[in-house]
Amino acid sequence: MNILLVGSGGREHALAWKIAQSPRITKLYIAPGNPGTAQCGTNIDIKVNDFNALGKFARENSVNIIVVGPEDPLANGIADYFAADAELQHIAIAGPSQRGAMLESSKDFAKDFMMKHKIPTARYATFSRDGREQGFDFLAKLQAPYVLKADGLAAGKGVIITESLDEARTALCEMLDGKFGEASSKVVIEEYLTGIEVSVFVLTDGQAYKLLPEAKDYKRIGEGDSGLNTGGMGAVSPVPFADATFMDKVCKRIVEPTLAGLKQENIQYKGFIFFGLMNCAGEPYVIEYNVRMGDPETEAVMARLDADLPDLFEGVAQENLHERRCGTLPHTAVTLVSVSGGYPGDYQKGKGIEIAPSSDDSTLIFHAGTRLDADGKLVTSGGRVFAVTATGNSIEQARTKAYKALDRITFEGKYYRRDIGNDLTEL
Repeated sequence: MNILLVGSGGREHALAWKIAQSPRITKLYIAPGNPGTAQCGTNIDIKVNDFNALGKFARENSVNIIVVGPEDPLANGIADYFAADAELQHIAIAGPSQRGAMLESSKDFAKDFMMKHKIPTARYATFSRDGREQGFDFLAKLQAPYVLKADGLAAGKGVIITESLDEARTALCEMLDGKFGEASSKVVIEEYLTGIEVSVFVLTDGQAYKLLPEAKDYKRIGEGDSGLNTGGMGAVSPVPFADATFMDKVCKRIVEPTLAGLKQENIQYKGFIFFGLMNCAGEPYVIEYNVRMGDPETEAVMARLDADLPDLFEGVAQENLHERRCGTLPHTAVTLVSVSGGYPGDYQKGKGIEIAPSSDDSTLIFHAGTRLDADGKLVTSGGRVFAVTATGNSIEQARTKAYKALDRITFEGKYYRRDIGNDLTEL
């Protein structure tokens, strides 16, 4: 089969790496891709939201399935675009409809959905620009810390958590006044949940689902989970506390009611669902939904997925996913992210990159924010530059290998956290 993968980050490199392993693949295209994905398939210079160009390319190159990596094209209705075009309807989209994508593109929609379908989540209220006084009143009723989330998409950075009520009030005003652009024209204020986070992923055809390996990611820029939120600084899979008992609760209380709710509301949903969960004393609560795979969790999850990924995508397209095999490898995967100096604030691009050779081919270096300059030299082009994934028999073993591989990569301003997975080894 021919697959077109949409996206250009570390998540897409990991997906491309896994897709390319399938004997069923004839051609793998990535739009627009990066220098790493070019090692797995053919990069196509088409932007992720250029639906006309994606449709034309897919039609002319006999693409069977389009796999959508990032959230923006899903929120902008790529699945609806293809479904509405008689010449494109036969091409399957591994991703939800625009309404289904609202589980991620609108925090308010997602929280309302959870409440309606009795899916465990934190108490909340939503406020718009003319309701800041009511927002102050709601904050005063909560206990610190205070959690404020931009309603719309903010590239993983639209969440503010503060211990101070005064800072929470200031943050609410700044967000409503455009701190995150139109994404924070409405702000969701949530009760703070105490516990340990875990990311759970499923792939669904709208009826059945397959549970993928879980992971834990690390959002803060600083060690000890300090500093600003980022798109993600590392990930670990498996997560020690996500045992059979906990995951049974997740499936019965969260995954299955979510899928039932989507069907009940007649929302077309075929693709990945990411459940950002909090383990509160052994009980799972939903922090957020994403309508695609997480990044950098994908880089760890794909290293543990025991399945032919294109076969699963075909199962999604044909609505017979329950017939397809999907397992999990027993080893541990640790992903470390190296970023440009200054990220998640201002940072410079175009810094030359050197990767020292190694005889160890078991460690995976996924490109996240790289490009080739006019001379064909590899340079930085994003805040998150590489995601290095290593596997081992334990977190400690995998992490040691990953840090060793990360040291092989050099570029000006390189920064990474040195404590990824520490919290899990102490459980």
